[in-house]
Amino acid sequence: MTSKFSEKNQLDEIRVFLDIFTKEISNNIYSSDGLHDLLEVILDLGRKPEARYIDKTIPLSKKEVTREQIVSIISKIGKFGDDNRAGIERTLHRISVIKNRQGDPVGLTCRIGRAVFGSVKLIEDLIFSGKNILILGRPGVGKTTLLRETARTLSDKSNKRVVIVDTSNEIAGDGDVPHYAIGKSRRLQVPNTHLQHNVMIEAVENHMPEVIVIDEMSTELEALAARTIAERGVQLIATAHGNTLSNVISNPTLSDLIGGTQTVTLGDLEARKRKSQKTVLERKHQPTFDIVVEIQERNIVVINSDVKTSVDMSLRGLMYKQEIRKIDHNNKVEIIIENKDNDNSAFKPAPFQLNDFNYKKSEQNSKNNDLETSEKEISNSFYTRIYPFGISKGALIEIADKNKIPIQIVDFPENAEVFVTTKSHYSRRPNIIKNAEKIGISVNVIRKASKEQIKQFLERFLNRQDEHHDNVNDIRKLAIYEAELGISKIIDGNNNIKLQPQSSHIRKLQHDLVNRSNLNSRSIGKEPNRRVIISKKKDIISNKKQENRY
Repeated sequence: MTSKFSEKNQLDEIRVFLDIFTKEISNNIYSSDGLHDLLEVILDLGRKPEARYIDKTIPLSKKEVTREQIVSIISKIGKFGDDNRAGIERTLHRISVIKNRQGDPVGLTCRIGRAVFGSVKLIEDLIFSGKNILILGRPGVGKTTLLRETARTLSDKSNKRVVIVDTSNEIAGDGDVPHYAIGKSRRLQVPNTHLQHNVMIEAVENHMPEVIVIDEMSTELEALAARTIAERGVQLIATAHGNTLSNVISNPTLSDLIGGTQTVTLGDLEARKRKSQKTVLERKHQPTFDIVVEIQERNIVVINSDVKTSVDMSLRGLMYKQEIRKIDHNNKVEIIIENKDNDNSAFKPAPFQLNDFNYKKSEQNSKNNDLETSEKEISNSFYTRIYPFGISKGALIEIADKNKIPIQIVDFPENAEVFVTTKSHYSRRPNIIKNAEKIGISVNVIRKASKEQIKQFLERFLNRQDEHHDNVNDIRKLAIYEAELGISKIIDGNNNIKLQPQSSHIRKLQHDLVNRSNLNSRSIGKEPNRRVIISKKKDIISNKKQENRY
């Protein structure tokens, strides 16, 4: 904490807060332990007053609250706005009123406001990145406190022109003079909560900000104004109610902030590949916010650093990457990376997860992280995907399980690595076998569909796999590393990069890797010389006939 903002300032503001109450209430609060943990004081007509702390609630008087007490407190604070909130001038405290049907006050929620300096430590690197950040969390978890400290840090440390759109005067306090906790930031007050979107646009047009800070975005007009601000190149940092990114995706009002959703009808082939219905939800447009921060506890946050990818994968029922940050007992930031599973989805998780390749990190770290991800993906691909035609799937699974042979039965031949059928079926040459051979899938023929024949096939196939296992691993690693280098070259400015010819399975891994980097890829040529070309999105020629990717 900076010496300028000493503990004495905090104590002085607590005294100002307690001075609005009767002596009995304020003395009881002073005499109780944990003054620094006080959250709010509750006064309801005809009930005993209470003080709420982080971990407890205590009564403040044996007498019930009277109407005169409520009126006396209201006379010592500012005027209530249309949101039924008021404050104490030059402090961060907030008083909310409960009214009866006639509009008379019958209850008060008096929340104490504190400037917690250093609270931005967990996301300091993110706010300096210049990206738009949306902060989520349940009420009272510290969203506004984090937002206030963000404004001070950017205005004082980075000397940026920061404008705060302060709807309820919670960020910069009540009165015409803003609280010292916002540093050199400027504050625009909002005369009516329904006009917040107008003040947001006014801030951009009149005051030339580099950063705009907004608390509690909640309407479609505010979401539209936020998109307008982002398109003008102004960094936007805001809060919204919601615990997680999934809450925002499912909220029809707020979903526009992270790209919105729209109903899309898939083709038959694509629906089969996804194993989904033909009508699905997909992201509508580019997200307004690049990063979403979920505050779990005061010293624990969850970072979604690539909102676009996270939303896309969440809508498809796939796992997406999250970063958990917490402050340990040594006051250092601890970072944990994990994959977030969409538990509510009807889809199954992807069999592996590729890394979100952040090429703004040092090149060496990026290569190391990507190589680790590639190795994990390769280890998960040891299960050979088999499509049986004219052979019992149950018999295949039973024999494979009994002999511990790693196979996976797939529902569509285009998803298989191995196509197995009987001699009688193969001799008739149906289209399904011709198509499998045409796209380069290995077609294996056994004499008949007996358990002994199936067992011999699987054992022979397993031995063949073991012999070539190390060689296949090397080929896959080199192919993935080549794709990584190609992606780096495209990001550095190259128009397109041709990769070496590969099998359909390895090309699919390369396509997945490219798609995660928000680049375009397509396959050209004929087997066995078919290869992947990587290019930027803008280089796609829309009227060109799409080729079969795999």
